[in-house]
Amino acid sequence: MATDNSDRAQRGIQSIEVGGQLLRALVHHGRPMALKDLAREADMSPAKAHPYLVSFSRLGLIEQDRASGHYLLGPLALQLGLISLQQADPVHLATPLVAALAQLIGHTTAIAVWGDRGATIVRVAESPAALHVSMRHGTVFSLTSTASGRLFAAYLEADEVKRMLEKERRRERSSAQPESHVGMPPAPPLPDWKGFEAQLHAVRKHGMSRSDGEIVPGVSAMSAPVFDHTGAIALAITAIGTTAVFDASWEGPVAQALKRCAGEVSQRLGATRL
Repeated sequence: MATDNSDRAQRGIQSIEVGGQLLRALVHHGRPMALKDLAREADMSPAKAHPYLVSFSRLGLIEQDRASGHYLLGPLALQLGLISLQQADPVHLATPLVAALAQLIGHTTAIAVWGDRGATIVRVAESPAALHVSMRHGTVFSLTSTASGRLFAAYLEADEVKRMLEKERRRERSSAQPESHVGMPPAPPLPDWKGFEAQLHAVRKHGMSRSDGEIVPGVSAMSAPVFDHTGAIALAITAIGTTAVFDASWEGPVAQALKRCAGEVSQRLGATRL
């Protein structure tokens, strides 16, 4: 009888998967563990766990502290982790998750990275709704007037943020008229550093940023940070929609979905700051 190729391709080795629970437990715990504790976390007896640990030690995936007898991740595990981090592309990892997020929350979502001119859109996932707010690749967000801009400002080095704020202030001073659209009131004056710093404190307090009609009346947005393994902000995941149907509350479904999505990408990048 012929064997289905797809079924054969998905068939794994159970003993490896069972032993892998010990590695998962070490990673989850985050520090050296005694055999009995490690076995309990992996849902097996110490007698069953020990042979796996011997094999993993021979491979360099774990090692045993001679003084305490506790087990910790070994040199091969560390090398694998470092190579994985080097190969991880934040935008590539986030793109499919952001597309799924747009379908889940019913609003347009985007990935923004920090560039020479500020927070810049590099990926967009359109809302499934017939009427929605669009964003374009390459759009640069205002540092002070957008959810994405303030999000980056809250987590970047203060010197970099001050430099960008001063650039925006110079552009404002050099313009005869503040930038505005026909039929719209002129944009409010840019804050000074002290006022802006208070806004950034609020962003860090909530772990995300939001805006409500600051650029275009009737349009709201929320943005959540993705961190890399060094704890630095790698990108922003932003949702945008019409204020009438966009729930911008800090504990609302949009905010929670954004945080989950950003947290998953951060975790894949090796971040401990979630």
